[in-house]
Amino acid sequence: MILRFALVLLAALLLGTVSKADTWPTTPVAPTTHERWRIGYVESGDYIDYALTLAETADGLELLGWLEYTRPRPDGLSGPELWKWLAENTRSEYLEFVADAYWRPGNFDAQQRGPMRKSISDRLNSRKDIDLLIAMGTWAGQDLRELGPPVPTIVGSVSDAIASGLADSEQDSGRDNMHTRIEPERYQRQLRLFHEIVGFDTLGIVYENSEEGRSYAAVAAAEQVAAERNFKLEHCHAPSASIPLEQAVENAVNCYVRLAERHVGAVYVTTHRGVTNESIETIATRLLQARIPSFSMAGSREVAKGLLMSIAQADLSHVGLFHAETIARTLNGAKPRQLSQLWVAPPKIALNLSTARRIGFDPPVDILLAADEVYE
Repeated sequence: MILRFALVLLAALLLGTVSKADTWPTTPVAPTTHERWRIGYVESGDYIDYALTLAETADGLELLGWLEYTRPRPDGLSGPELWKWLAENTRSEYLEFVADAYWRPGNFDAQQRGPMRKSISDRLNSRKDIDLLIAMGTWAGQDLRELGPPVPTIVGSVSDAIASGLADSEQDSGRDNMHTRIEPERYQRQLRLFHEIVGFDTLGIVYENSEEGRSYAAVAAAEQVAAERNFKLEHCHAPSASIPLEQAVENAVNCYVRLAERHVGAVYVTTHRGVTNESIETIATRLLQARIPSFSMAGSREVAKGLLMSIAQADLSHVGLFHAETIARTLNGAKPRQLSQLWVAPPKIALNLSTARRIGFDPPVDILLAADEVYE
């Protein structure tokens, strides 16, 4: 057993997956210069995964002993509602969520990003009362990176941190005060699995045709796997930024309808502002009516709504704990840049058997046996 442990440790060291900084403790500690660590929050816009990830990060901090909840947290809170709730309903000797340290550029309004950056910079450089920032989404991470960032910044809920310029590489964020989660080849693995199971010749993909939109939808990963597997991509552009949410939803739904009308072999339902808890049911119904297999980038919640399958984790608790541990180590003295950004989701397959039957798809037996979640 000792020999086995030594070999595993040696392999980890050779692979660079163990660093001195990752041995920093996650145990709660108060600052030496003031009463409690003060945490702020920056959000790109109104998107369900941002609030879910923030909630799981707070749960991770609770698990690590940094805070206690004074009452049960309600479901379905938006980002600003959740931040206000955390500020008012957590008790801690070590940290506080600062109620007025919340920033968002409207609801994905590009015109407000500059003024928001100035507001954050003024607060951090004049009042100097924020010790750490949590940033959710690509825009939030990019805006903080542009600012330096002046305080430790933990970035979550980003589709592709390298493609969007949030990290220099898988191993290096490129900024001493910045850390973001990177899951190597996450979307390539999703698409390879989908093609292995379904064997389509054409794959439909919807995204806003901008740098951020292509990043959200992992277009580069889709192009890579399409070249590897010799299938064709059918693109549909759906504008989403700096427009009302209703218009973003209409654009996304119309794109999926057009892909269905083109009779593509399969569809990869990607991250998009117009793909919401409500619109995903319409999208799933249209694809089901056209008998088109679908794969959800986001995960099980969209499979439960009617998409055929996914490989993403069923919930964000593992992600939240990863961010919570990063925050804990940072407050214990580590620089965010020193901490490993690499994280791999626990492998889970979610399958909607009702959708499979209705589109005439017969899942292989090994997939049925391997599925962690089966929806009827």
